[in-house]
Amino acid sequence: MSSYFRRQLADYVEYHRDPWNCAMHVFGIVFLFLAAILPLSLWSITIFGFQTSAAAIAVIPVLIYWFLLDFALGAAILGAAIVLLSAAAAIVGHTTTAGMWSLTAILIVVGVASQVVGHRVFERRQPALVDNPSHLLLGPMFVMAKLFIALGFRRDLAIIIQVHPQGAAS
Repeated sequence: MSSYFRRQLADYVEYHRDPWNCAMHVFGIVFLFLAAILPLSLWSITIFGFQTSAAAIAVIPVLIYWFLLDFALGAAILGAAIVLLSAAAAIVGHTTTAGMWSLTAILIVVGVASQVVGHRVFERRQPALVDNPSHLLLGPMFVMAKLFIALGFRRDLAIIIQVHPQGAAS
């Protein structure tokens, strides 16, 4: 785990202390990721003789970024991305274009609403990405790190994520 990732994660954690906010982020991040890739799943692309979608190509740069931040978390997110890319392909294959765009709009509204509610209602502060736009890409890493910790893995991340905020009683 890079020192850059440790610093970014520690900063991100300060905006995500409330468990309900964290739960809202799990759904919000998944919905927003799916909303981002769903329209791109309409476009089929052939690269080096292999058929894929624009969605699969579009996620490659961010997957590389996540791998560079932390290989294990990046690999887990790759697995989740494959599931979501497959779901998007299935949705596109079984619905009309209008239905796909309607679902995309619903996913965006619900995804953004869950983020806003999580921060405003439970955390009582603005989202982390308002202060640091790069935090938009840290959300999936944070959610995956929380999952790894819950499963008993990655004590190094638990130290960063589960530390008490400054001034809080132990």
